[in-house]
Amino acid sequence: MTKGLQVFFIGVFAISFFSNSQKKSFSNNNDRLKAAIDSILQSQVDGDKIPGAVIQVRRAGKILFTNAYGYAQKYDFNHQLLNPPEKMTVEHMFDIASLTKVIGTTTSIMLLVDKGLVNIEDPVGKYIEAFNAPDKQSITIRHLLTHSAGLYEWYPLYYRCRNKSEVFKLIGELPLKYPVGAGRHYSDLGFVILGEIIERISGLPLQQFVEQNIFIPLKMDHSTYNPLQSKKFTKIAATGPGNPYEKRMVYDSTLGFKIKDIDPDSWNGWRTYVLRGEVDDGNAWYANGGISGAAGLFSTVADIQKLVDMLMNKGRVGSDQFISEKTIELFLTKDRFNNGLGWMMDNLNSFMKNAPEGSFGHTGFTGTSIAVIPEKSISIILLINRENMGLQKNGEYYNVGPVRQQVFEAVMKNSICPPFCIFSGAETDSLKFSTK
Repeated sequence: MTKGLQVFFIGVFAISFFSNSQKKSFSNNNDRLKAAIDSILQSQVDGDKIPGAVIQVRRAGKILFTNAYGYAQKYDFNHQLLNPPEKMTVEHMFDIASLTKVIGTTTSIMLLVDKGLVNIEDPVGKYIEAFNAPDKQSITIRHLLTHSAGLYEWYPLYYRCRNKSEVFKLIGELPLKYPVGAGRHYSDLGFVILGEIIERISGLPLQQFVEQNIFIPLKMDHSTYNPLQSKKFTKIAATGPGNPYEKRMVYDSTLGFKIKDIDPDSWNGWRTYVLRGEVDDGNAWYANGGISGAAGLFSTVADIQKLVDMLMNKGRVGSDQFISEKTIELFLTKDRFNNGLGWMMDNLNSFMKNAPEGSFGHTGFTGTSIAVIPEKSISIILLINRENMGLQKNGEYYNVGPVRQQVFEAVMKNSICPPFCIFSGAETDSLKFSTK
């Protein structure tokens, strides 16, 4: 055998050995990842802390782990155990709560920016006359996206409004709570207004714009507002027994949300049944018909993954550029409050604690969360229906923050990507933008 052939065969052997060892290492880490997540989430279910959960972990275009735990509904309105409780599956839809802000509203604004129909530095008053008032005329789209517009964090709009027109009018009339741009004060009201802006620019109702321009092109077939209006959705995870915590927000001044010009007893339309397929958020349900820029969307782990993949792939979906890389970068660049436009990027948040720079995500009050770590090509989608447990003795829902943190740490510790991992992104046939 010539020296050249010896070198060749040694090289082939080395590559084969390296590849096989990497595959074995990847498999071992994946087994450890599954075991770690199973231990965390199953123990929460077994300990009667949460009814159920669905998780998906994806790296470099490959799903590392998907699983469902516990129950889609475990208890009735009176906290009696169902016989039998409904088992959770990965196909169940969840009320994704404030993930609506990023999945629906922020993505919609990104599309409008991409088409040159809106600029994030535009004053809101360009689209909504009430924001030309002296105290609000400096508020921009950026301020709304970054929760720095100075608006109330929350307001029980349903005490004074019966439909979205009245809601938009009331928010425009409310005084500011903070100076414009002076600080980040997480506000549902700002994203309600962004929903109005999307409608005014596009000429479409919010739910129609989101469906035509996000869900249909990305093939998110199990994402929608008001899923009960369609007969095709049968697997929906239950949330709370009515709105007991939101009622506390109105009545209990110690929570810091009580509005002095609202008499808590002047309205009594509270739901008295377990919510399943109706948005938990009171402002979205009671005052907006289930549709809002702040809350209202239902989705599955698989559908959410499609949108996350698009963002991780710098706006590309298959061979199409769904959103330009420039717009993706604009929205996923930290501001002075350490967050992006719409998306949270502060790695002090427990759901992505100490994540590398450039990581982003969001949480939802019902127990949902997304964490994306571009540097590692990792995404973690965790959906928990914590509210079906009802309120604890302290009047709060069970805090899933530590659970999110444990899952995140387990993924970061046990996920590796061998050299053969290639991120592919989601697939689609055609991507078209629609406003009419």
